[in-house]
Amino acid sequence: MELLQINLIKLIVETCNVTLPVPKPLPTETPLFGPDSLFGLDSLDAVEVAVAIQQQYGLRITDRRVFQSLKSLAAYISDHLDAAPVQRCAC
Repeated sequence: MELLQINLIKLIVETCNVTLPVPKPLPTETPLFGPDSLFGLDSLDAVEVAVAIQQQYGLRITDRRVFQSLKSLAAYISDHLDAAPVQRCAC
């Protein structure tokens, strides 16, 4: 799960053009979006991340609670990855 969390942070940083440093160790319970966001991300960033996750992992996230934290996002992807066919972006 830790590797997935690291990959998700990379995806979020690249997708949202985050310029803040990534803290070590990764705070997995901190909100990803909103006023307490680790990287100052807002709801528009959440949409961009949802699209990037759909492209990368082939998962469509419709429940916004999944985006509460890095831990909840990684758990959702891990739980649903085996059940869903992975569709890679042919960009």
